[in-house]
Amino acid sequence: MKKCLSLLPLIFLLQFYCISQSVIDDHFRLDQVGYRPAAKKVAVIVDPQVGYNAPDPYTPGTTLEIRRSSDNLLVFSGTPVAWNGGATHVQSGDKAWWFDFSALTTAGDYYVNDPTNNTRSYTFSVDDAVYNDALKHAVRALYYQRCGTGKSTPYASAQHTDNNVCHNGTLQDPTCRDVLQQTNALTERDLAGGWHDAGDYNKYTNFCFSTMHYLLDAYEQNPSIFPDNYGIPESGNGVPDILDEIKWELDWLLKMQDANGGVLMKVSTTGFQSATPPSVDVANRYYGAVASSATRTTCSILAHAAIVYNTVPSLQTYSATLLTKAQLAWTWLQNNPGFSNYNNSGFGSANPEISNYSQSAASFVAAVYLFAATGNASYRTYVDANYTTIQPMQWTYWYPFESVHQDALLYYTSTTGATISIVNAIRNNCISSVSSNNQDLLPAYNGLNDIYIAYMKDQDYVWNNNEFKAETGSIFANMLEYNLDPGNANNYRNAAEGYVHFFHGTNAVNYSFLSRSDLFGADNPIREIYHGWFGDGTVYDGNAVPYIGAPPGFLTCGVNNFYTPDGAYTGPPITPPQNQPVQKSYKDWNTGWPENSWEVTEVGIYTQASYIKLLSKFADTSFITSVGTGMYHQTVFIYPNPSYDGRISIYGLSEPVSIVIFDALGRMVYSVSDLEANSVTIPNPIPGIYLCTVFSETIHSTYKIILK
Repeated sequence: MKKCLSLLPLIFLLQFYCISQSVIDDHFRLDQVGYRPAAKKVAVIVDPQVGYNAPDPYTPGTTLEIRRSSDNLLVFSGTPVAWNGGATHVQSGDKAWWFDFSALTTAGDYYVNDPTNNTRSYTFSVDDAVYNDALKHAVRALYYQRCGTGKSTPYASAQHTDNNVCHNGTLQDPTCRDVLQQTNALTERDLAGGWHDAGDYNKYTNFCFSTMHYLLDAYEQNPSIFPDNYGIPESGNGVPDILDEIKWELDWLLKMQDANGGVLMKVSTTGFQSATPPSVDVANRYYGAVASSATRTTCSILAHAAIVYNTVPSLQTYSATLLTKAQLAWTWLQNNPGFSNYNNSGFGSANPEISNYSQSAASFVAAVYLFAATGNASYRTYVDANYTTIQPMQWTYWYPFESVHQDALLYYTSTTGATISIVNAIRNNCISSVSSNNQDLLPAYNGLNDIYIAYMKDQDYVWNNNEFKAETGSIFANMLEYNLDPGNANNYRNAAEGYVHFFHGTNAVNYSFLSRSDLFGADNPIREIYHGWFGDGTVYDGNAVPYIGAPPGFLTCGVNNFYTPDGAYTGPPITPPQNQPVQKSYKDWNTGWPENSWEVTEVGIYTQASYIKLLSKFADTSFITSVGTGMYHQTVFIYPNPSYDGRISIYGLSEPVSIVIFDALGRMVYSVSDLEANSVTIPNPIPGIYLCTVFSETIHSTYKIILK
């Protein structure tokens, strides 16, 4: 058998040269991570008309192909169809053709090939578990946001460590003081823990409202997909790692609550201080006063979490504590009626206060989860008396900017003991809105309104659009979760998944919007995020050599049609994102004031959570890989990836293997037979994307590798 194996590199070489070699071309837009076998699969082939890439036209041939990347085998062919009869899509400034290859359902790695133009797409995978590593890294990104702890190997990658505890010094979180009484030691309290909110290191109670509910939803609605092996410090404790990660924030929220039930607003520096890594940030940190809005937010989160954690036997005592604290917050709200109007005095950082309407809606959300947790009729009475005050119910217009309120409405409809007439009113209202009344939802999908199949109207491409994109996808997913309008189930599923594809590359700027997503399948990930630790001028900058980048899995806030630099900026227009069609209002950069790239590329726990919730709907339980920074496939993985010197190691080998490596043009650049060691060095490495096939009697896997 070993003699036969030694002939396989030659066989692969002949197969590659039996067809014309094509060049990777960025006019092909698709999900660079891949697709589920049962998913609707559409590649968008772009002919830009307006915007920064307009000078680069493209017209595909009349026949496009799907070829298997390991041997270039033709597996499917078809005709691309001009979108909207060849019209220009105003939001993106592009004309395009759609190439539907949904008929391809066999697992494997493939690419779209245009034999007429001798061009091809990036490689993508088809597999039921295609999103599992993306989900893992998206959850793991929250670990890097932890405050009050070091981030050391093996939990952090060797390139992203901060071994010392952050914000642990004098007049920082363990001895945090009231911002209005900074010299009064009697106001000190321990507020260590929780997550840094975004690219800054501050912590806000109200800003974790959607974050926590989305993460709890993700687990509660699909618990089997979340394992206990993501490689965080708690891994292996018998509790799904996502619940361990959520608990890090819950424990901080409990510290933010006074003995009488009221909850503090924030923990923050007084200005905009930052440092890299977080542990060298020594600025004093203070807390903001108790407020009604923060108490409502926390009440809702603790009640929801009590329900979820009660399903884990080892956490039922903790669940009881959460419920007790939620009820204490509710009692405080009854004893302190009215709305807070927090003025942020003493701070230069963001004011986290929310509107009176949002405060009322947060109380409604809290009542829904308190009723579900306790069955107490008084909470049901509150829900029944106030559900019509939720704006989507008033307007018959469900939309992403009130997703937590809408999720709570639907949660009530599945709660034992809910009032049947109100359950029916909520369900019918939702169906009417999503299926017809809100033209941005199912009517937009059915009407093919978006060339990239993830529609939002122009004015919704604002700061943090990626959170709102994911929330829109989750609106469609809710139709399946709650069995609403089952006659349109396939359209809702396809529409929801379209937003996943958008994040991974089916978009007007051809980026996968997740940091280092090349480590879980993408070929053209964003290189920079706005973040105090991983930001401009650090070793993690996009221009650093060698390129390290941020840890994998951070989702940037996304396209922002309303981006403007600070008024102090005196340079030329920053194009893109300025002066572009709506969907091209994105730039991969992380420069701070006065360019203010944070309006486009900052990350946030709420953005992260919205993506995790949506992606969890399409993950699979059959293949959850272990933690690491290599590219995994079954029991074999390659590290480092990217490689900077042509040297790679292949781990998980149980027997000798043969290896063949091809460049992007299909030319074999390296081969070896009967390899027993785990390390190889590619001679004269040239930077680029390569395909590495590893095979033996029991192994046959192909990986994308990157040489820098």
